[in-house]
Amino acid sequence: MNVLTAYFSMKGETIAPGLKVVNLEKGHTAASAEAVQEAVGGDLFEMETVKTYRKDHFEMIREAKEELDAGDRPLLKALPEDFEKYDVVFLGYPNWYNTLPAPLMTFLESLDWKGKTVFPFNTSGGGGLGNSVDVIRKLCPEADVKDGMGFEGHEIEERLEEVKAWAENCLK
Repeated sequence: MNVLTAYFSMKGETIAPGLKVVNLEKGHTAASAEAVQEAVGGDLFEMETVKTYRKDHFEMIREAKEELDAGDRPLLKALPEDFEKYDVVFLGYPNWYNTLPAPLMTFLESLDWKGKTVFPFNTSGGGGLGNSVDVIRKLCPEADVKDGMGFEGHEIEERLEEVKAWAENCLK
């Protein structure tokens, strides 16, 4: 079985409990994706946009909402090489407005998902998976998209063993 852990993550400013703004060197989703890949092996792929999102968190979330409302698909710097070789894809992303970030939609629409098994996981400020799994199923109708798992971003460093256990259990 060939496994890919692909993720989109934001670093920099984010909101912590108590509505405090904190600055992250590594995004919550990146930390969880690295834990998934460590648990299941395979390759790790970070989705990066050509455009740079605003650094101020509140400005960035407004920008993200505008993208979603407009149906924008930000360009990605690259796609995984030899995507067809993967049987299983762990797909990580932050919850943006109860759904997928627009760059994730670009990623999903740019690849052939026929015959792939997809395990979604995300980080959020409490919104869980929202409607993101339904959106993935809509965008990837030929994939077997599992129910997935949501993790609260501000807790991710303390929950990495739980993330690993979840990923390992997915492949049983």
